[in-house]
Amino acid sequence: MGLSGKAAVVGAAQYKPEKYSTAPRMFHLEQVADLATQALEDAGLSLADVDGLITLGPQFHEAGMFIPAMAGEYLGTRLNFAEVVDLGGASSVGMVWRAAAAIELGMCDTVVCVIPARMAPTAPHDDHIAEVMKASRFGGHSTRFGAPEAEMDLPYGHMAQNTGYAMIAQRYASVHGYDAAALARIAVDQRFNACHNPQAMFYGQPITVDDVLASRMVAEPLRMLEIVMPVAGGGAVVVTRDDNLKRCKHRGVRVIGCGEHVQSKSPTYAADMLATPIGPASQRAFAMANLKPADMHMAQIYDCYTITVMLTLEDAGFCKKGEGLQFLRDHNFTFQGDFPMNTHGGQLSFGQTGSAGGMTQVIEAIHQIQGRADARQLKRHDLAYVSGTGGVMSEQGALILQGA
Repeated sequence: MGLSGKAAVVGAAQYKPEKYSTAPRMFHLEQVADLATQALEDAGLSLADVDGLITLGPQFHEAGMFIPAMAGEYLGTRLNFAEVVDLGGASSVGMVWRAAAAIELGMCDTVVCVIPARMAPTAPHDDHIAEVMKASRFGGHSTRFGAPEAEMDLPYGHMAQNTGYAMIAQRYASVHGYDAAALARIAVDQRFNACHNPQAMFYGQPITVDDVLASRMVAEPLRMLEIVMPVAGGGAVVVTRDDNLKRCKHRGVRVIGCGEHVQSKSPTYAADMLATPIGPASQRAFAMANLKPADMHMAQIYDCYTITVMLTLEDAGFCKKGEGLQFLRDHNFTFQGDFPMNTHGGQLSFGQTGSAGGMTQVIEAIHQIQGRADARQLKRHDLAYVSGTGGVMSEQGALILQGA
């Protein structure tokens, strides 16, 4: 059981990442309309073809409820499938497989998945955003009475992504050892990729392992150049039935495998911080596609921190548990290397756009499979593994994509 590849991604659009300003480029509804229109034009389809919509909910500026109805009304579409996804950095992966599943079930024909840019932290916000910003000062997401993190984590300082991922890295060091130089190679190779991507925030700014190791310690053992930089930007993709592919401009990208797993909100409550949700999510995705990690031509791995990438490589099955450091030493992760990974630069060097990464990893996989990656185009580009990570290794998802 599972997806059979009868739904394909056919178009994509994203804003060039940029630093936040106090005045947002557009409000969220305007971004949904703009990104959807661009993605549909890229696909060769129109709004008249759209009968499904998936977007984000919790930080939508204009409303905190009835979001798909409001967005669909704004677009002038009538929807047979409407969804809001709230999985943080796993949202883009979650959107794509939900769209594909809805299409294969016959609920709809063409779905637009869109993640608008986060509003600037200093811009005017509604009450919900103001609450989130208040909680974020303490490193959390909610200060409401009854929220476990507000009662059990926040008073003791065990909050925020930097702290959480540092705890995971320290645990890994305790169990398996630690090689800061090996982990630094992730950031270095991805920066090399970004230097071949004019859209990346750090285009034309190469770094070395020594640069990473000399950068400021933020939360031991994680240094500044191992930590993602949130920036403004958003993205959208179009998923449609396979019998529409002949109408589209570019090669279709079939969704042939998916998996998702949520184990906790805070690493405080994880049974084992080193047994991440990407493990069961990836196993399900590969089994559904009837493929193995070794079959992949590329990996677009969610990379909020270098430790996130290494744990994903292990738990997704690209190497064995505890052998991640050696895997990092043995491979070249540039688009010219033997294990092409985050060929657009990853979030570490492209920038963490939209809400917790936007759709950058998904869109890079699409462009590579379609043969549209310009200077960083891979020679073998038919199969892609894509991961998403929300929270502190809390909620993760995986996709297997294949060229039509």
